[in-house]
Amino acid sequence: MTDNTTDKISPKLIAAILATGILNFAGITVETAMNITFPILIEQFNIGISTVQWMTTLYLLVVAVTVPISSFLKRRFTLKKLFIVANLCFIAGVVLDAIAPSFSILLLGRFAQGVGTGIALPLMFNIILEQVPRQKLGTMIGLGTLITAVAPTVGPTFGGVMASSLGWRYIFICLLPILIFSFILGIMTIEQKTEPQKIKLDVISFMAIVATLVGFIYSLSNLSAMSFISLHVLGAFVMGIVGLGIFIYRSNHQESPLINLVVFKNVSFDGHAVSSFILLASLLGLNLVLPNYIQLVNGDSAVAAGLAVLPGTILNAVCVSFSGRIYDTIGAAKPILFGTLLSIISLVLFCLMSSNLTNLTISILFAIYCIGFGLTSGNVLTNGLAQLPKDLQTDGNAAIMTLQQFAGAFGTSITAIIIAFSQKSAISKVIGTQHGSRNALILFLIMAALEFMILYFVIKVYRQEKIKA
Repeated sequence: MTDNTTDKISPKLIAAILATGILNFAGITVETAMNITFPILIEQFNIGISTVQWMTTLYLLVVAVTVPISSFLKRRFTLKKLFIVANLCFIAGVVLDAIAPSFSILLLGRFAQGVGTGIALPLMFNIILEQVPRQKLGTMIGLGTLITAVAPTVGPTFGGVMASSLGWRYIFICLLPILIFSFILGIMTIEQKTEPQKIKLDVISFMAIVATLVGFIYSLSNLSAMSFISLHVLGAFVMGIVGLGIFIYRSNHQESPLINLVVFKNVSFDGHAVSSFILLASLLGLNLVLPNYIQLVNGDSAVAAGLAVLPGTILNAVCVSFSGRIYDTIGAAKPILFGTLLSIISLVLFCLMSSNLTNLTISILFAIYCIGFGLTSGNVLTNGLAQLPKDLQTDGNAAIMTLQQFAGAFGTSITAIIIAFSQKSAISKVIGTQHGSRNALILFLIMAALEFMILYFVIKVYRQEKIKA
């Protein structure tokens, strides 16, 4: 057992974090690995890019819908029970996708995987927040972030190799032994530190947040194929607005809301939460742009697309692995701001060279981007939660995790929309993909600049408050 009054972390606790982390790693790896296979799936199932992107969007949407109830689930059920349900859901989804005879069955499998990841993702960070000593929080959240941050860059390489050598179904088949290992490890090591409470789920709040997320994402996903004033776009957007209003009202009038919105009264936490949104939206958008550019513009294989991002994958892993220690040693400001600046430099160069991006150029610039992401992502989460009192950190974690999953769906959807629009208006698919990629990269650059300004402001405010205290 871990004693929060010391700075020691037991091997059993590390193993428990690893077990939940493996499940999250599998979920995010599949998500980005399948991005590589989009051209293959489009041809095999005779669908368009606006349809195939639901492979990612549906998964992220289900995760986003599941994460908000993580605070309730943690209080109501034991950690081990939650882990077992999450793991079994994910295994069922992987099996479905491995044998899927149609695109609809493929989506059903992604739905099940989304439920599993939606439970497991906050579970990992809740174990860290509850059982790790405060002196080691930066390091351990860094470890958790390493698991989830490396996956988006491992995915394309893994997906490219599998799709080109064995077939895209082996992306799922190869994950089965890893998931079984995670299942056994979690059962052996996850411990309960607090007694579960017999509380009831606020069904109205849950349905409201489902309506919010489904409405916004469905509206966004259909924007490239349908009129704005259609039921599928404007109607879905209105549903999202109504759902959000009901959710906010219910949350402010419940003794035990799904997410305690008091966390958003902290301006510094808000800044970190928005920055976390931008980080993940840009990364997943970039992970859609680059593989498609390499395959459709440069005319290379899925393996080449995967290998092009491999250096970035390695550098991301290295940076994330020690960024938490930097946080514990010198604080958040320097690694966060420096990392964001590196990402901005990378995106500026991407935009300037977007008309002629060779595989080597993509590899170098993406590596620079990943260094920045590795220094920033985990520390933004750690520092954001550090702005909240201990009793609100679980709610803060649920809030950020929800925003991150919505960010992933947003980043993937908006990128697919931009590329689809450009492909429709261009004289060829190659030119359309090239122009769409450039426009998406410009959007990511604007978002990164906004992220830097927000983080600079909230860190400055935080420092001033510490001086006054």
